[in-house]
Amino acid sequence: MMHIAERISRLGTETAFEVLVRARALEAQGKSIVHLEIGEPDFDTPQNIIDAAKKALDDGFTHYGPSAGMPEARQAVADYIKRTRGTEYSASEIVITPGAKPILFYGMMAVIDKGDEVIYPNPGFPIYESLINFLEAVPVPLPLKEEKEFRFDIADLEARITPKTRMVIINTPQNPTGGILTKEDLEKIAELAVKHDFIVLSDEIYSQITYDGFVHETITQFPGMKERTILLDGFSKTFAMTGWRMGYGCMPEHIAQIVAKLQTNCTSCTASYNQIAGIEALSERTDAKAAEFVAEFKRRRDVIVTALNAMPGVRCHSPKGAFYVYPNIEGTGMSSQEFADFSLYEAGVACLSGTAFGSNGEGFVRFSYANSVENIVEAMKRLSEAFAKRG
Repeated sequence: MMHIAERISRLGTETAFEVLVRARALEAQGKSIVHLEIGEPDFDTPQNIIDAAKKALDDGFTHYGPSAGMPEARQAVADYIKRTRGTEYSASEIVITPGAKPILFYGMMAVIDKGDEVIYPNPGFPIYESLINFLEAVPVPLPLKEEKEFRFDIADLEARITPKTRMVIINTPQNPTGGILTKEDLEKIAELAVKHDFIVLSDEIYSQITYDGFVHETITQFPGMKERTILLDGFSKTFAMTGWRMGYGCMPEHIAQIVAKLQTNCTSCTASYNQIAGIEALSERTDAKAAEFVAEFKRRRDVIVTALNAMPGVRCHSPKGAFYVYPNIEGTGMSSQEFADFSLYEAGVACLSGTAFGSNGEGFVRFSYANSVENIVEAMKRLSEAFAKRG
């Protein structure tokens, strides 16, 4: 057998894709499964974006482009960030990548050395911890608290900061909880970042999916933070473009140059015709469609939260952003993994164990409501019936 590099043992994975494989295997055996495990909008990409890509192909945008992204696409990102968050960036401070994950990978590779400490939310997107370990840095989990609507205590953050702290990762709105950091939270994090001179990686991939009057706030609005923040966002969630694989990062120009160099060494560039479609996606012409998506997500959220709170042993906070619910299932007497297996094999509903997002996820599971109301209603009916049979 071919030798495997030691570093590969430090890489984690996304359990959502593993559960999807198990669910597909059950479907191949003839069992009906409702998929609430994958964080993928079920909407089609808006037609104006598709049309822009088709035209770009006809217009010859089928060749290599600059590693950092086409200048006009980078400027479109800068304009969009100013319009949605008020922070001014130049095109030279933007890098466009095939999906948003490369911003995590390249950005962290650019600034983190072996032995550096990185504070990250737990429960949180599992790739954070995976990359910290891969880079031989020290992962420092920061607990999100149910009683704080899945925000963390600033005191808990401050207690974890040491002279070795190189980066703090924040994600708002959050995966898997749907929690949102307030403007006051972000201001206090900014004060700590300036005081202790650490970098913030701000994952804002769900920035435009908020409810109940909540508006996304970015940490880059505070003094001294644009200079020490890598802001990550992309097209997948807001515009239903998961399969297009396109994301971007906003960061100081000298870091952008390094990230672009890493991209040169890895993927060369992002597909040119995709970037033309991205320009269309970021235009105000797409705003109404994106707003429709959010309104539908809110309707689905209300359906699934109501249904989960009616189940024995389950309580579910109503999230303020993203498209996930993160119910507490301790009252069922099952562990998180036992509940997820029960849901899949007994009810035919695919969800994720809370422990897929870190050790602090025990006692919780995650359902994605990026699926139709009809499918959500069916999933909750199946789960209720499975509970009734369980007794």
